[in-house]
Amino acid sequence: MTGEDFRRLALALPQAVEQGHRNHPDFRVGGKIFATLDGAERRGALKLTPDQQEVLMAAEPGLFNPAAGAWGARGWTHIELPGADEGAARSALAMAWRNTAPKALVGAGP
Repeated sequence: MTGEDFRRLALALPQAVEQGHRNHPDFRVGGKIFATLDGAERRGALKLTPDQQEVLMAAEPGLFNPAAGAWGARGWTHIELPGADEGAARSALAMAWRNTAPKALVGAGP
């Protein structure tokens, strides 16, 4: 998976938009960030819950890793794009989107 693939999947989610944050792309819904790409576009970050993070890390060791420090402890999770397939990325992005989107929108989303 490439950064462009990740971007396409993120922007396919309802009302998702791309903006910039700290000199790298981020993806938002309702004005809140649900995913980001690093500057090299080789790793994404996803706003997951700690429980979701644990499940993904157990299911795909090495593909999903916690972000550093307190961010990772709160559930922010990295996905290593070169090793990811579209299904894993799409599922993780949908989780992050649902965790962030306004409740009224979540009922209509993926």
